[in-house]
Amino acid sequence: MTEPFPPTDASGAERAEVPTAQAAAAADGPPVLPGDAAGAGGAPGSTLPEPARDQPQPEVGQALSQREPTSSTSSALLELALSDLQERRSALEGEIATLERRREQLQQEMARSFSGQSDAIARRIRGFQDYLVGALQDLVVAAEQIDLVPQPVLVQPSPLDRPAEPEDAPPPPAAAGQFSQDEALIRSLLERYGGQPDFHADPWKLRRTLEVEGAGLLEDWFLFQGGRGAQPSSGSRNRNVLIAAAAISVLGELYGDRFQTLVLAGQPERLGEWRRGLQDCLGLSREDFGPTSGIVLFERAEALIERADRLEERGELPFIVIDAAERVVEIPLLQFPLWLAFAAGPDELLLEEDLY
Repeated sequence: MTEPFPPTDASGAERAEVPTAQAAAAADGPPVLPGDAAGAGGAPGSTLPEPARDQPQPEVGQALSQREPTSSTSSALLELALSDLQERRSALEGEIATLERRREQLQQEMARSFSGQSDAIARRIRGFQDYLVGALQDLVVAAEQIDLVPQPVLVQPSPLDRPAEPEDAPPPPAAAGQFSQDEALIRSLLERYGGQPDFHADPWKLRRTLEVEGAGLLEDWFLFQGGRGAQPSSGSRNRNVLIAAAAISVLGELYGDRFQTLVLAGQPERLGEWRRGLQDCLGLSREDFGPTSGIVLFERAEALIERADRLEERGELPFIVIDAAERVVEIPLLQFPLWLAFAAGPDELLLEEDLY
């Protein structure tokens, strides 16, 4: 009888190990079919190792290993750029807020500092410009009238040698205090001026509506003061100009062109306001403000007195208007037959000091 177990010598041990290894290989790998082995070109019953499909190729692994640090670096740079932009935005927003607060402060300071003075400064500049233009025009007219050729000296004849004046000569203008004879005409004119304004009236006629207070002031000045005296100011220069324009219009109805208006105001800005106001109320132009005719504006009382004396020498009647800002009236002005002075109150004088 043969023994069921193989011999225990060395050769037998080796023979026993081979089937064990083959069994292990068969257990680890998939079963090999006869057809697969034959189709692969090997001997029947033999197996060939197949490449592992789950393991990545060497080139793909290297690309993945190189791509991973690149993406992490890009994200870090993006985060750094975003943080830098956020810091700049915060700084700019802070600067904008600071500038807006500063702008609000400047606007408040300008509103407090210049709101009450801007109008006064603009009026002063405009008045000085108007006065300067008028003064230059007057200077040109005066220069044209200068006679550069020396005149021969003439001896004035004695009053006894003068011929007697003809009896049919026109009478001189009525002296002040004689307006009682024209009371009806004066009252009717003042009443007409208080109605609707006549914007298309002829020059030297009042084109604005005269207030009741102004009409009462002129009535007192004409009929009770005889055309020479002071009246309280109406509170503003524009109203005083309107009252003076109404007086000029009434005098024009009484005397025609045989009188001339002389306005005294101490500063060019005030004279500019008088010029604009009289132009608007009487429909005048710049040609009506000249050294020889129309209305003459003066800064100094001495020049006005000299001009009034010349008018009286020619037989004309000067009408002197004194601005309310003049605190002192020269005594020689009171000798003329027609003068109207506006007396300002304390509040108006303080306002004049602030404006000019």
